[in-house]
Amino acid sequence: MECVFGLVGNGFAIVAADTSAVHSILLHKNNEDKIMLLDSHKLVAASGEPGDRVQFTEYVQKNVSLYKFRNGIPLTTAAAANFTRGELATALRKNPYSVNILMAGYDNESGASLYYIDYIATLHKVDKGAFGYGSYFSLSTMDRHYRSDMSVEEAIELVDKCILEIRSRLVVAPPNFVIKIVDKDGARDYAWRQSVQDVTTAAV
Repeated sequence: MECVFGLVGNGFAIVAADTSAVHSILLHKNNEDKIMLLDSHKLVAASGEPGDRVQFTEYVQKNVSLYKFRNGIPLTTAAAANFTRGELATALRKNPYSVNILMAGYDNESGASLYYIDYIATLHKVDKGAFGYGSYFSLSTMDRHYRSDMSVEEAIELVDKCILEIRSRLVVAPPNFVIKIVDKDGARDYAWRQSVQDVTTAAV
């Protein structure tokens, strides 16, 4: 029951994801960070099979770093999204990854952007997007309240509305979410929305 969503505001992009690590009917942990720092000004929020999600996002992260190391300049967000889409398309005909991605970034020339990339290598530049069962509620909420000129405070308020809607209406809603932001100052954690603390049970 994964929930990943994001939006672009006035000079920034925000992505949010649930933090539940789930297999079948078991919840393994509820502090799993599903939003990876791709580089100083890019974020990748991913959903899908845990193994594919971790392996593929790390693969993209290392290749983006390798490009910068070899060429001395970082990939733009659009270039990183197209590289990611190309790798998914190649894998689709061999050993496909079950992973869906929202890539957010900030470039000095084009500003903030958000790219939607699904497991069959569909790529779209979007103002708002979502994956998982939570998308049924977050997309409709964003359709109603989203504006392209939103401030950070307004965008966070909208993200909180989406989280509240998911928690209220999804039958097995994830309790915790992580929110990250990218703007001219770089990519960073913004907040965690926790309703359940992760408890480690002592071995008897």
